[in-house]
Amino acid sequence: MTKAADKKLIVGLDIGTSKVCALVGEVLPDGNVNVIGVGSSPSRGMDKGGVNDLESVVKSVQRAVDQAELMADCQISSVYLSLSGKHISCQTEKGMVPISDKEVTQDDVDNVIHTAKSVKISDEHRTLHVIPQEFAIDYQEGIKNPVGLSGVRMEASVHLITCHNDMARNIVKAVERCGLKVDHLIFSGLAASHAVLTPDERELGVCVVDIGGGTMDLAVWSGGALRHAEVIPYAGNVVTSDIAYAFGTPLGDAEEIKVKYGCALSELVSKDAKVDVPSVGGRPSRSLQSQTLAEVIEPRYSELLGLVNQKLIDIQDQMRDAGVKHHLAAGIVLTGGASQMEGLIECAERVFRNQVRIGKPLELNGLTDYVQAPHFATAVGLLHYGKDSQAFDDSDIEPKRSVSGLFTKISGWFKKEF
Repeated sequence: MTKAADKKLIVGLDIGTSKVCALVGEVLPDGNVNVIGVGSSPSRGMDKGGVNDLESVVKSVQRAVDQAELMADCQISSVYLSLSGKHISCQTEKGMVPISDKEVTQDDVDNVIHTAKSVKISDEHRTLHVIPQEFAIDYQEGIKNPVGLSGVRMEASVHLITCHNDMARNIVKAVERCGLKVDHLIFSGLAASHAVLTPDERELGVCVVDIGGGTMDLAVWSGGALRHAEVIPYAGNVVTSDIAYAFGTPLGDAEEIKVKYGCALSELVSKDAKVDVPSVGGRPSRSLQSQTLAEVIEPRYSELLGLVNQKLIDIQDQMRDAGVKHHLAAGIVLTGGASQMEGLIECAERVFRNQVRIGKPLELNGLTDYVQAPHFATAVGLLHYGKDSQAFDDSDIEPKRSVSGLFTKISGWFKKEF
């Protein structure tokens, strides 16, 4: 069994409310990620992105990591870890510096970003990501990469994503109890975005909604940059709960019924279709119409998506006031485990009045049969993040400015600061 450090391996660990995913990826010479190990286990001890039973979380993580190690035939020592929860918040800040030598150098870029992010945040929070949006030199605005351009002074607009210290500490503690080191904490909505979006979508304007068991993570992009990040603490589990109460069936069975037979639009369900519903307390199971099930699911999904839509209206108003391109011309991308519901696209298009697609991980090699599904989006995004961070660390040469070029830079700034 080789150690992960011996090969160029990256491990992404996504600890969700309902499942834990561990992915082992090998960075190929052409820069692509080859998935060689997958592990997943039901999540215990997590609720809405926070730890509420440390020992249970440790056991869940250990199971997923053991599976991934076995499949990849390697020993995992460190991971890129996702973080969610309603404590995540964001803000956009600006900074300005004089250009030292009439031509912008990388040091000038680092300085202006440092100036922009040097705002006071509350003692209970810490900065998770510093993401440059665009630069302006003198009178020229909307510059993506200012290095080499001439001017007198430069301004930068950066997006800060912050998290609560203790919430982050608790989830890191659970991972460290498994004998693993956390390389980076990454907001799960940002990770999912990097797995499922195309450069065109980011440019035109798009919102990624990662619907998990306990939280919905929002990431709004336009003009190629992240404009807003937010977490709504309601998601797929409320649908499961509704099914359990409506039909008097245990939560575990309600989840299984939702996954196997659920539909988010009752008119798509055949009137003759039936579902076998287990009862509680040893009573015999009952047969119910699938349409009745859909009539429980549809209003709850409409309500959840309605919460997202209301947030989007507010976010777009803020973007408009800030003079930023605010139209989501590329629509909405739904991803995460609870996005795999039949009829969800049609249900969502009615709510958002915009085009909707289900986001599956892109640009993958290796065990794609396992991981090309929405519930692996965050874990795959963590691999992309890890690859770009390593490219910045290992090479003296400037990484090629692909989609991930700026992402690579961000990782570098992040690592210098923390």
